Amino acid sequence: MAEHEEPREVAGSPKPGAPKPGSPKEPDEAAAEDSAEAEPRDGADGADGVADRDELPPVRWWTHRLPRRSAALIGVLVALLGFALAVQVNSNDSDQALAGARQEDLVRILDTLDSRKERLQQEIASLNSQRQQISSTEQGRAEALKEARQRADDLGILAGTLPAEGPGLAVEFSGGKDGVGASVLLDAVEELRGAGAEAMQVEGSSGGAVRIVASTAFVDGSGRSLLVDGNRLSAPLTLSVIGDASTMQAALNIPGGVVDTVRQAGGRVSVRQPSVVQVSVTRSAPAARYARPVS
Repeated sequence: MAEHEEPREVAGSPKPGAPKPGSPKEPDEAAAEDSAEAEPRDGADGADGVADRDELPPVRWWTHRLPRRSAALIGVLVALLGFALAVQVNSNDSDQALAGARQEDLVRILDTLDSRKERLQQEIASLNSQRQQISSTEQGRAEALKEARQRADDLGILAGTLPAEGPGLAVEFSGGKDGVGASVLLDAVEELRGAGAEAMQVEGSSGGAVRIVASTAFVDGSGRSLLVDGNRLSAPLTLSVIGDASTMQAALNIPGGVVDTVRQAGGRVSVRQPSVVQVSVTRSAPAARYARPVS
């Protein structure tokens, strides 16, 4: 029997289990090759890649801060938005309340709003007028000075510290057997003041003239004379008055008035209307001892 011979290897023939040329690679081998190719090569290429990664710092959003102005502006806008929301809420509540109100209540609310509107318009007009007056400093000072002088003149005439002239009456009293009493002259002064007299003085045949003011006193003197603020005057007496002549003359001639009283006592009253009445006598204003102005 012939001995069994092992098969011989032929040169160039593939070994058992080896992949044939051109045959697809196994999955494990393909993955290993791809991994090897993906790894960076030693040398310049690897160094450059590391350097590039070091030069690019990580970007963080919180490192970019807003300027202070922008932050302040954003804060203001947020506050305005909150205020607008609050106003809107209040407005909605008010609208709901008005929607449920009665007709009488709505009419009353409307009238109140109209009145408030008129008051505010008047206040606006007044403030605008004051602003226009104050806008010019020189004009405002001139107007204030003019008003102060006018006020001082009016007070001076009423207090008797300044002379005055103007339209009016000249009333002459000639007494009867008893002369002109203090009560007669006082009644005449009161009636003339009630008729709008602004300045008065009385003059006698002797003793000169006396300015009549609010504190003037009339006292009967001896020998048919009359004491006016301590000055002795004798009849006939002439009362010079500045004011509306027709009104004052009508006040003197009323029934039962001064003219009737003097005539019933045997005296006589003569009323004239000069073109200009002069009240030239002045007096010094006494200082107040007890009264103080209220600021």
